[in-house]
Amino acid sequence: MNTKTLAVSLNAPKDKVFSYISDIENLPKWATNFCKELKKEGSDYKITSCDGEIYFRFDADKNTGVLDMKAGPEKGQMEAWPARVVGFYDDTSVFIVTAVQFPEVPDDVFDMQVNSTYEEFENIRQAVE
Repeated sequence: MNTKTLAVSLNAPKDKVFSYISDIENLPKWATNFCKELKKEGSDYKITSCDGEIYFRFDADKNTGVLDMKAGPEKGQMEAWPARVVGFYDDTSVFIVTAVQFPEVPDDVFDMQVNSTYEEFENIRQAVE
């Protein structure tokens, strides 16, 4: 299993960054390559991605900044990309994501996912700075 850790430094405080990213309603605004559409089914969320319709949720803790992103075809088959927002004393922060290449994901698709995440970091920057 391959992993790549990606990060973006932001000129915005941790609370602002965390609140924006963790609000699932904002997902289509910043994760524009990953999330083409967001819809709610009962208490669950589904997104339309380039892989079709999948379940999505955040496992989030505002105090620690943990913001794990979980997605999968079924609620019991959701895999995580661990993520965290870390704040600094000068009201700046960094958003860190570990991209995980799961066994069924070909190398070229994983590379595309990583590159598109860097593009989506810019969407976050524009929203919070």
